Amino acid sequence: MPMKTVRLPTGEDVPALGLGTWMIGDEPRRRADEIAALRRGLDLGMTLIDTAEMYGEGASEQLVGEAMAGRRDEVFLVSKVYPHNASREGTVTACERSLKRLGTDRLDLYLLHWRGRYPLGETVAAFEVLKAAGKIRAWGVSNLDVTDMKELVGVPGGDRVTANQVLYNLSRRGIEWDLLPWMQARGVPVMAYSPVEQAKLLNDRRLAALAAEHGVSVAQLALAFVLDRDGVIAIPKAGRAAHVEDNVGALDIAITDELRAALDALFPPPRRATSLEMI
Repeated sequence: MPMKTVRLPTGEDVPALGLGTWMIGDEPRRRADEIAALRRGLDLGMTLIDTAEMYGEGASEQLVGEAMAGRRDEVFLVSKVYPHNASREGTVTACERSLKRLGTDRLDLYLLHWRGRYPLGETVAAFEVLKAAGKIRAWGVSNLDVTDMKELVGVPGGDRVTANQVLYNLSRRGIEWDLLPWMQARGVPVMAYSPVEQAKLLNDRRLAALAAEHGVSVAQLALAFVLDRDGVIAIPKAGRAAHVEDNVGALDIAITDELRAALDALFPPPRRATSLEMI
């Protein structure tokens, strides 16, 4: 099945199914498998790679740089700045360190990893400096709730936000109450991290039975649920090429009304506003 895409506010289309790298690059013995997994993902059209300076304190970025060597122009590359680095000067310096580890001259999307002590306006100003210098093409945020997002778009330049990366999966559906509709109404994508709940959903017997009934894997069904939402990008981590190949099969699954009702019965949608969850 062709890769589903999501349109960014910039007008650019990116893959709806990408490659997450949280907890990738930490173990030397797994390095070859992890690089092979990322490269296989690129082969299959999963050309959005998400990383962060926090992941392994730069080890993930280094591994991503090695995996995409010679293929940089194929990749929509995302990284994130630590909140404690997100001052006007600190953001620029952190970005330059990330670029060096990644072995590239630019990021396609640079995110504030979560909100910290620096005012949002200060971080946005730094992002705009990086854009003007050609070091990032767009910027966004991560782990911001609706209140934060409303504040963000009210600061100078804040309406240029390109994405908000948050925790979202079958068992963590709180954003469906307010944040997801708010983002969808403004055409700003949600990037769903941990879309299979760090593999915990794979051990759910009820979900496994439903997946078997439909002839798909549990991971594929969990990912298909996330991918079915308008304006949502899923970034599952996969440390082996076989896992990447299984994940891409989620694109072939149609979430019918009947299947959606079955999933809602197992994992009910939110019935009230809740605090934004993080892992």
